[in-house]
Amino acid sequence: MTTYSILQHYWWFIISLLGGLLAFLLFIQGGQSMLFSLSKTEDEKRLLVNVLGRKWEFTFTTLVTFGGAFFASFPLFYSTSFGGAYWVWMIILFCFIIQAVSFEFQSKPGNTYGKTTYRTFLWINGVLGTFLLGAAIATFFTGSDFSVNKGNITQQLAPVISQWGNNWHGLEALLEPRNWALGLTVLFLARTNALLFLINRLNDKTLEERSHKYLYYNAIPFVVFFLTVVIWILVGKGFAVNANTGEVSLEQFKYFHNLIEMPIIAIVFLLGVIMVLTGIIATMISKSFRKGIWLSGAGTVLTVCSLLLIAGYNNTAYYPSSSDLQSSLTIFNSSSSQFTLTAMSYVSILIPFVLAYIFYAWRSLEKKRTDIDDVNNDHHAY
Repeated sequence: MTTYSILQHYWWFIISLLGGLLAFLLFIQGGQSMLFSLSKTEDEKRLLVNVLGRKWEFTFTTLVTFGGAFFASFPLFYSTSFGGAYWVWMIILFCFIIQAVSFEFQSKPGNTYGKTTYRTFLWINGVLGTFLLGAAIATFFTGSDFSVNKGNITQQLAPVISQWGNNWHGLEALLEPRNWALGLTVLFLARTNALLFLINRLNDKTLEERSHKYLYYNAIPFVVFFLTVVIWILVGKGFAVNANTGEVSLEQFKYFHNLIEMPIIAIVFLLGVIMVLTGIIATMISKSFRKGIWLSGAGTVLTVCSLLLIAGYNNTAYYPSSSDLQSSLTIFNSSSSQFTLTAMSYVSILIPFVLAYIFYAWRSLEKKRTDIDDVNNDHHAY
């Protein structure tokens, strides 16, 4: 394996890790999606908004970092997907913008729209933003309608490398049932992790009991959709790349073969699944158990990271074209130059320090479980 290849694999690992962290931090969106159903009184709504509001910037920052890392390390994916499937990405971006606006302005003096309007925006971000992110990532396994011709770079009038194959520009992904399955998996996972987080953080008996009840309503659909997704990924056809010629072809059980041929990733995947299920089941069995979010959260990171790794490693096209297989993107034909990847690798040394800061900030904000009195006494409350 050459130095360039090592760098390409390294940066796909970074992308996969960021994807796993993002999937975990979507529990904020999951909580927002239950804002009107889980809370019944104004005090309960304020409590939920403020407990979730202390963490919303983590999710937003991770999403931006995820997109930025893709742009820097695999720019052809960025230009193809973000430039082609722009309706999906614009809706996702809009959902996260209204989240930021809602948290910051709902309690400001002179709010003419009322808190309910901004809380509705939070609900939209929680449901639509989370679902569409899952559906967009599902196209890594189902494919998208685009073509790539790098020779177009020499065309002075239209130096466009990537062309989208239809006028829906990403919305056509919603016609694929498998994309719906992964979108709903991510949504119910976010809601399940949100409930585990609330059980861990809230000092409110009524909301805590209600969260235990809602855990059944969300964890069971999550498991059903997750098993559906895993089965079709592992037993379906994948997009294999010939190591010698670079030719892309469909291969039955490709992603299952990837797990078998990369046993470390298979072990990490199984460990992640076990941790998620353990966190959920232990919380269901014992109402005094409050650590489920840490088991499920760590398991979410490991599971999602593993799925993204098998989508890009072992000569696999991570962003396949459903209309032109040979236009499919791999970590080899879509990456930045060796110089760019090398320079960014030095910068990535700072990642552990950033994670340490996030951990420190998280712990500083969570010294005690939160109740409505804490919110009332907080001059910076949302």
